Amino acid sequence: MLRIGLTGGIASGKSTVAELFAARGVTVLDTDRIAREVVEPGQPALAALVQALGSDILSRDGRLDRALLRRRIFADAAARRTVEGILHPAILEALGRQSVVAPGPYQVLVIPLLVEGDYAGLVDRVLVVDCPEELQVERLMNRDGETREGALAMLAAQVSRRERLAAADDVIVNDGPAGVLERQVAGLDSKYREMAAKN
Repeated sequence: MLRIGLTGGIASGKSTVAELFAARGVTVLDTDRIAREVVEPGQPALAALVQALGSDILSRDGRLDRALLRRRIFADAAARRTVEGILHPAILEALGRQSVVAPGPYQVLVIPLLVEGDYAGLVDRVLVVDCPEELQVERLMNRDGETREGALAMLAAQVSRRERLAAADDVIVNDGPAGVLERQVAGLDSKYREMAAKN
């Protein structure tokens, strides 16, 4: 099974690209979705987070307050390492289980921290969704209501754009109209199907 690792900086358009692959019948396994599943009430990873960080990370209904946790880990590197140490193994285990049984000529594994976490060994090719950093800042401000300072702090907490692009086998540039993005995905879909057939 050919596995494509889809990554990119925050607000680069990873989810949109993943949806375009899925619309073409490609199996897409998204670690953000898996991350939500492993912190559902009753899951061991949620209990471990509460034990490590305290119950104030929970909302009134006992669920993880994801927005609060995100702000906390972007502001505190030690807390981020703690959270990653708990969540990454749980997410990767679930991803592995789902990948083994998933159908299709190839799979797209959406792994935002693919480069930072040195997870490139999990995939056959790295596909980076890229856009100018100023566009990421604008999207975070418009989409999430972040302040400019908050958006810049989020970018600073991630691996640099240059490092991400250096790790890429393929790049999708997401700085223009939707039609251009769709054409880029269509071209890569054809390429990956050909590669999978040769495998």
